[in-house]
Amino acid sequence: MQEANTSSVLGDFNDAEFAKDGVRTRFFQRDGKFWISTDGPDGKPADYLVKYTFGVEPLQQYLLELDRGRLQAFTIAWDTQRKRWFDLYPNEHVASKGEPHWTRRSQNWNSTCAECHSTGLEKNYDATTGIYRTTWKQIDVGCQACHGPAGGHLAWARAGERARPAPAHGFDFDIAANDSSAQIETCSRCHSQSASIWGGYRHGKPLMDTHRPALLDAPWYFADGQADGDVYEYGSFLQSKMHAKGLRCSDCHEPHSLRTRGEDNALCTSCHNDGAPVVRAGIDTSGLKHKNYDSPQHHFHKQGWAGSQCIDCHAPPHASMAIDLRHDHSFRIPRPDLSAKLGTPNACNVCHDKQSSQWAADAVVKWYGPDRRHEHTYGETLWAGRTRQPGAAAALAQLAQSTQAPVIVRATALELLRNYPGQQALDVFRSQLFTPSPLVRSAAVRGLEVLPVEQRAALIAPLLSDPVRAIRLDAVQSLAALPADSMGAWQRLMAADVGEFESAQLQNAEQPSSWMNLGNLHASLGNAAQAESDYRAAIRLDSKFIPAYVSLADLDSRSGQNAAAITLLQTALETVPGNAVVQHALGLALTREQRYDEAVEQLGEAAKSDPTNARYACAYGVALHDAGKQEQSIAVLRQSLEKNPGDRDLLTTLAAYSKASGDTAAAAGYTSRLREIEGR
Repeated sequence: MQEANTSSVLGDFNDAEFAKDGVRTRFFQRDGKFWISTDGPDGKPADYLVKYTFGVEPLQQYLLELDRGRLQAFTIAWDTQRKRWFDLYPNEHVASKGEPHWTRRSQNWNSTCAECHSTGLEKNYDATTGIYRTTWKQIDVGCQACHGPAGGHLAWARAGERARPAPAHGFDFDIAANDSSAQIETCSRCHSQSASIWGGYRHGKPLMDTHRPALLDAPWYFADGQADGDVYEYGSFLQSKMHAKGLRCSDCHEPHSLRTRGEDNALCTSCHNDGAPVVRAGIDTSGLKHKNYDSPQHHFHKQGWAGSQCIDCHAPPHASMAIDLRHDHSFRIPRPDLSAKLGTPNACNVCHDKQSSQWAADAVVKWYGPDRRHEHTYGETLWAGRTRQPGAAAALAQLAQSTQAPVIVRATALELLRNYPGQQALDVFRSQLFTPSPLVRSAAVRGLEVLPVEQRAALIAPLLSDPVRAIRLDAVQSLAALPADSMGAWQRLMAADVGEFESAQLQNAEQPSSWMNLGNLHASLGNAAQAESDYRAAIRLDSKFIPAYVSLADLDSRSGQNAAAITLLQTALETVPGNAVVQHALGLALTREQRYDEAVEQLGEAAKSDPTNARYACAYGVALHDAGKQEQSIAVLRQSLEKNPGDRDLLTTLAAYSKASGDTAAAAGYTSRLREIEGR
């Protein structure tokens, strides 16, 4: 990040133009400054001053200032290699009132970009006025962004102690320690797809004290854990054997020059060679095969051409921000034989994009023979869990408890296991509550939400004193509905953690999701008035934030105000026409009022709006059945089952309805499929 001037601005501002979706954007200079003329928040054209540049290569964005202290990242960027303007969202029609228009929340620098692109940042958002007064110690990434406060280091250096050893050279923690965890956790603050949960980041502390990383879920990852979006390396690297063996970021990347520590294959072959690996202490080299990997005998491509580089096959690139190629850091063995089954990419077809995955799989068999590595992968288990394949529950349970699997994989397996409620899943969740990994502990807490809150208490209450903040917040959410006088010895700690949860949400008070989280907490605590206030605050921040409407409507219904809930949901549907979530909620609310014809219509609209959602189809099928339209009901349920062949609710409902209609053979078939999926 730099101030915009003739030295920092790389784009063409000589009356250059760019047109998309009927909007004409002009880049020009006036009074020695750089301006962009484009559509603003109201959709009308206006001139906006470029305050800062963002990035250098392969693209540069520009930050424009709006009211209330907001800096926004403009979504037409400059390609520094091809010297052209381009749209970061080329396949989307971006309207001024919707995401990801440059004026909207997703493009806000203060809350979305600033933490990782400046040093010593203070967001300083005032929830009362909606104004940002954001400050920084350094405009871009400086030394203390990674090393932490330097007061102790300066004192050590000024005292003439440089020739003598000192713990971490006076810093609070040693980012170069042989134990890789401190450095990786520090880098992951910015190099992870994560949500910020606390503003007071402290160097050397666990990542999940202040951030909650994404698991291997859609839309960020494919079913096998390959990157499917901007995941910023951390989640991918956690999956790698290199991470498991103790490598850290700076073993391959020189953090000050931003270059790798070797060119071409020299970086990889410093370890993966036919001689002795060159590694630092702390890296486990047991099991490292000695072989000449930098040869056509291994990669079967012409030396120096595409396919001969280690990263071509083991860290294939994917495009970020349309043109920025980033390498997948899971460093996996290509498995084109699994692409057709799992619907996942493979490195071979990144280059050979005109060929099929079977063609690539056949080439692998020809090169490496029948004894090649093609064992079962955790990706197959995660895919089975996502798509509800037979045996998925048992496989997920085993994977979640495997101490050999990467922790992010285990946590993802636990998350998927929530779709298979039963004693097996509960036993697994219990077994992982106190595992060393915060990622796994967090997923285990969430998994136990299927239990009545009274049964959760004895299991989860000890985690109210967990050393990692994210786990404490999970425990609060899980136990909030428990009456305070039944908490026993945990009551005082619960009260403190509730305060911490509220503070955590207010750290991101500009986000409607934070107010919804507060609303959910206060609703669970029995404070309906405060919960309503929170939900309405979320809607004021974003009139299209549907989860807040649905939560508020649910609150109204539970308090006996179902008519108010219906009115609210109808308002939401006027705001966001055709929204399946609202249609489904409205259908259920109408059912509670015994307005069955209207309810069936709305539930049907929800199923039509989102035909892949089994829950909506199931609710529609049940409504049809209750309305006496049994044949139509079963047809709807069967049609949805074709898209969701392993859905538990669809199979259970079809089994019951088939049996009731006298079709015992069909009922037995659905029951048998259900048992296969649940591993019974």
